[in-house]
Parts: sequence; C-alpha cells; structure tokens
Amino acid sequence: MALRRRALLLLLPMLGYRILAVELTSSNTKPVVQEFQRVELSCIIKSTTTPNPRIEWKKIRGGETSYVFFDNKMQGDFITRAEILSRTSLVIKNTTRMDTATYRCEVAAPDDANIVDEINIQLTVQVKPVTPRCRVPKAVPVGKTATLHCHENEGYPESTYSWYRNSEPLPTDSKSNPKFHNSSFILNPGTGTLVFAAVHKSDTGRYYCIATNDAGSAKCEEQEMEIYNLNIGGIVGGVLVVVVVLVLITLGICCAYRRGYFVNTKQTGKSYKTPAKPDGVNYIQTDDEGDFRHKSSFVI
Repeated sequence: MALRRRALLLLLPMLGYRILAVELTSSNTKPVVQEFQRVELSCIIKSTTTPNPRIEWKKIRGGETSYVFFDNKMQGDFITRAEILSRTSLVIKNTTRMDTATYRCEVAAPDDANIVDEINIQLTVQVKPVTPRCRVPKAVPVGKTATLHCHENEGYPESTYSWYRNSEPLPTDSKSNPKFHNSSFILNPGTGTLVFAAVHKSDTGRYYCIATNDAGSAKCEEQEMEIYNLNIGGIVGGVLVVVVVLVLITLGICCAYRRGYFVNTKQTGKSYKTPAKPDGVNYIQTDDEGDFRHKSSFVI
C-alpha cells in the first residue's frame, strides 16, 4: 500500500498535477509581551493534504528542549495556563519571565509529499523594573569626590538609569549643559553610578534615581546630600588646644613627682634599714619569733 502511494506521488507531477506539501507560516515570529499578560504564538498551516496532521509544540531555553504540547495534551506547567487555538496556534494565558524562550511548532502530515514542517517563534516576556536601591552620601566636604549608586536586577530587558536633583533631570555629563557648569559629574546610564570629581556647594540637594526599560519604570526615594565647607582654621585650632592640654598634663605630672606625691612610703623587706645600734645593746634573732630582741650588757 505504501509503495503504491509513493508511486502515485511520483506519477502525478508527470501528469501535470501539483502535489501539496505541508507548509507552515506565522503572523508574528517574534512576539513581545509584558509579564502576566496573554500572548498568542501564531502557527498556521499554509498548505497540506493530510486531514488530521499531528501537532507538537516544544520549548527551547538555555540549550534544553521540553514539550509544551504533545500527544494532543498540554505538558508540564502549561497544563493550567495554555491552550491550542485554531488547531495549531499556542496561547499562553498568564506569561512569566521564565517563558522567554524559543518555541517550535512542528506539524507532521503523512499524506503530503513533504511530511514534516516546523517554524520557530521567539517569545520575549518583558519585566517591569522593581524599586532600585539607591545610595547617596549624606555629607561631603567641598572639593572632595562623591559617588551615588542606583541599581535593580529584576527588570527585563536590563534597565537604564537616570538621576534627578531637586526633581530636575541630570545630564550624563555636566559639561554638556551650561546649567551645570559649576558641577563636575559623569552619569553612567548603564550602571546607574553618578560620580562627582569635586563637589561644589551648588551640588547640595535631594537626589533620586529612576530605573527604566521597555516594560515600565521605578523610582527610589529622595535622599539629601549636603556639601559643607571644610573649616581649616577650626581644625588647626582644635589640634593646638589638644597639644596645649597634653603639655599641661605632662608638666603637672612632672611637678607632682618632684614634690613626692607619687613616692611609695610603704617599707618593704628589701627597703627596710636596721636602726643604728646604741652602745651596750646587742640584737639577737630567735628561730621561733623571726624578729629581733635585744639584751643589755653592762660594761664596768
């Protein structure tokens, strides 16, 4: 039977008949959708002679391939959130960031000359940024460097960053805008860092950052950065006061030693001196008492 069918397929073109082969197309091979929204992966049979071709969907992510639709049934976590539409298209009702992948629609049509065809659909699920983490120094002396940080790692595609001072957007380079000619900063939109080479008093203000991608944006809370003048005279005066106090303390200790305030008046065994022996008195030491007694001798 199979040989007869194959022979017929070879004979038909010779007789002027056109043999149809299964052929797929799609209305959108690169759909983009935001997370938690519905998306349709279009797979359309353009031509076939097989009444009931076999339909399969596969997901390819990170080098691994898994079934989405096989044996006329949804597979894995797609069972509760996906369905087949119009015979071959795949609908995901509630997309997540993990759905970003390549999806392959495969159709097998045994009655066609070309019995198998496939088409790849590249799905991108965009994820809105979360509130970025911002770090702003509270106080910086005039002329010193300062670095402000802003970052978040949830958004897809990756976020770009912009900084604001007192609700006014800052350029990527202070030299590019005459309004900021007194400042000296560089903003990196890719990393979110705002670096001041040398801060000025005019840089004082309330700063905040906004992370943005194709899915939306998110803002961190405002933080105050104060720029203050470094009081060199006050610092020098403070150092001199400390030096004077240390000198006075040292002099006081020296005077106290000279006047004997720190001399140890307690006599120890090593420092005890035997009193002079008067004439006619001899000292003897007993074993039991461990001290000296004296006896009188009379010289006639």
